[in-house]
Amino acid sequence: MKLVAGLGNPGTKYERSRHNVGFDVVEQVAKTNHGEPFRSGFDGVLSECIVDGERVLLLKPLTYMNRSGASVRKAVDFYKLPIEAVLVVCDDFSLPLGQLRFRGSGSAGGQNGLKDIISAVGTDAIPRLRIGIDPPPAGLDPADYVLSSFRPAERKAIDDAVIDAGRAVESWCRNGLQSAMNEFNAKKTKE
Repeated sequence: MKLVAGLGNPGTKYERSRHNVGFDVVEQVAKTNHGEPFRSGFDGVLSECIVDGERVLLLKPLTYMNRSGASVRKAVDFYKLPIEAVLVVCDDFSLPLGQLRFRGSGSAGGQNGLKDIISAVGTDAIPRLRIGIDPPPAGLDPADYVLSSFRPAERKAIDDAVIDAGRAVESWCRNGLQSAMNEFNAKKTKE
């Protein structure tokens, strides 16, 4: 069994914002793998699907981004999952728009949802998939930037990235972290 936690903020105010790319990716995985309807659980909403015969739980914590750790920890504890069976999917403004990057461990790199999860599970050795949202424009507060919507000119690139990230999650489920890193970290963003 695997757990994929896509990070974001609840409510229509934040739908399709830069910070909610993680939510968009788990919804994409549920859609393409005939996931069950999302239901309440673990301070979030949860769907279940099968990827190549393996049970995959898709979690969207509804605790707001900066408090995602409690939700993920509850699911990990309930299912008694080893940390390598958990994947966190989140935005990253240090990556170019639409670029994907898997990592198996390391710092949160300024991503507060990931930081809270690392604190809650007690290790930074948690697999993560980051989706680039581009750096904030000069003079714009990063907190305001990540909560903003994508500009119309960015929409196709991010929609394509969400589809690609869904495939990347499936690859991680099927073949593990190293294989997914080899396949998806090498891809360049589309111009």
